[in-house]
Parts: sequence; structure tokens; C-alpha cells
Amino acid sequence: MEHEVYVPFPVGTVRQALTEPERVARCVPGVQLDAEAAPHRPEGRLRLRIGSSTITYRGSLTVSGPGDGAPGDDGADAAVTVEAKGTEARGDGAVALTLTVRLAPTTEPGPGTTLSCAGTVHGDGRLAEATDRSAESAGRRLLDRFAENLTEDLRQRPVPDAGEAARPGVFDTEVPPPSLDPRSGEDAVEAAEPAGPDDTGDALDDLVAEDRVPELRAEHAYGPEADAAAPAEAAHARRTMIGRSAEEVDHAPPRGRYAPVPAPETGGTSATLRWAAPAAAVVLASAVVVGRVLRRRR
Repeated sequence: MEHEVYVPFPVGTVRQALTEPERVARCVPGVQLDAEAAPHRPEGRLRLRIGSSTITYRGSLTVSGPGDGAPGDDGADAAVTVEAKGTEARGDGAVALTLTVRLAPTTEPGPGTTLSCAGTVHGDGRLAEATDRSAESAGRRLLDRFAENLTEDLRQRPVPDAGEAARPGVFDTEVPPPSLDPRSGEDAVEAAEPAGPDDTGDALDDLVAEDRVPELRAEHAYGPEADAAAPAEAAHARRTMIGRSAEEVDHAPPRGRYAPVPAPETGGTSATLRWAAPAAAVVLASAVVVGRVLRRRR
């Protein structure tokens, strides 16, 4: 069977689209692809109507592009081979299709590409029962709808440009080789060696001599002097957290600057209560003594 269809896109764009097996299978009318199938070998179900009957096949599809020696830089006159195999979902019949598609630029009915399709079909089962005229009519109708679906798919999902495809990604960027200078490795080793006690002392002496000793913040220091210099809340929080486990610190109530601020207490009330109790006791004792003295005189 031979048939021609028209796609209103340049030859290079159509050729690149036909080399994507998943796109080709998606554009076949009546196909339902499996989600777990590999992109380079799509699998699924195809409902094919021949005459007055409908046959459901389950199979896979593969696409092979032209070789490196294909004529034309834009893919003109380059052939793409599509192979499909399937078995009947309800029955023992099987079918095998080999379709060769050649691309050529055209200006009728508009600028685009003509797909010249030539294929052979070998099958048995219900497909063998159909007449040659019915099978050929079903094939031509399938190719016409395929061209329409391919046109719509290219409008919704354009193929990437050659510049974008050739642009290297993040993981494709080459890492520059290490320097060939033998001294560079020695310098790196010397820079990575830890400083000894003498080097540390010399560095501290240089800092003291140049008055560049950094001032330690009170909240980062420890000891009685640091507690005196730090705010009362920070010192209290430091003393309570030192020596405690991580779980205790995590479950402890907030302290320091994050602790809730208690309500201020008035100093006059506390001072009055502190002196009122002894004064009342003295007055009560004096009253008892005076009472006893008066009783004795009587």
C-alpha cells in the first residue's frame, strides 16, 4: 500500500518529530499507551476499525531514523522506518506492520512537507478475514488522521531547536583539568597543613602588636567575669544550660531573652509587710505584759 499525506511544517521539524517513538505512537488514532512503557519503545492498545468490525490489538512500536549518509541537510528525501507488532486482545490473531516514510518539501497546498508512505502488513485472525479493499481503505484513513494528529501535536508540543538540543546542560559541562604546574600541588599541600603552636603564637603576637585583637562578646564567653559582664538573663541561662543533656535543654522552658517577662512587683508593699509583722508582735507582747502587771496590783 502506498499513500501520501501533508503536514504544514518544515521537513527538518517533521523529520525530528518522526524520530520520537512516543510522539509517533501518540499520534496514531485509536491508540492508548501504557504509562509504564519505555519512551523509546511505547506499548499499548490500538482499536482498529475495518469495514463494519473493530479489532483491538495490544503491541509495541519502534522507529528507526535514516543513517548518517541521508541526503539533504534538512532531512529531505530521508526515510524513516516504523515497525509495529501486536496480537489481538480477544483472539489468537497477530499482525506485523513495516512502514517506510519519505519526506519531501512541498508548496501545495502550502509550505510544508509531504510524507510518502509505503508499507506492508502481515496478519492473521480477524484481519485476514477482511477484504483487501476494506484493509486498504482502513490504512489510508489511518494515515490521514495520523497526519492531522501530528500537525496538532507539533503545534502544542514543538520540537526543540537545533541550538537548544546542542546546548550543553549543567551535567554536560566539562570540568577543567588540574594544573600541570608541579608547584601548584606543593602550594596546596602547604596551605592545607595545620598551623603549629609556634605559628599560632606568632600570629597572636602580631595581632596584639597591631591592636587588632577581636573583642569577645559577653554572651560567647564563660567564667565569673563573663557572667558579670553579660546581662543577668544571659548569665542565668548559661549557668542553667551548662552540664545539661541535649534532651533536657530541648524540653526545658524558655530562658534568657526568650523567657516570659514576669509582672513587676511593687517595692513599697513588700517592705511594709516585712516590717509590719515584727511591730505587731512587739505590740502584742507589750499588751500582755501590761495586763499582767495591772492584775498583780489589784
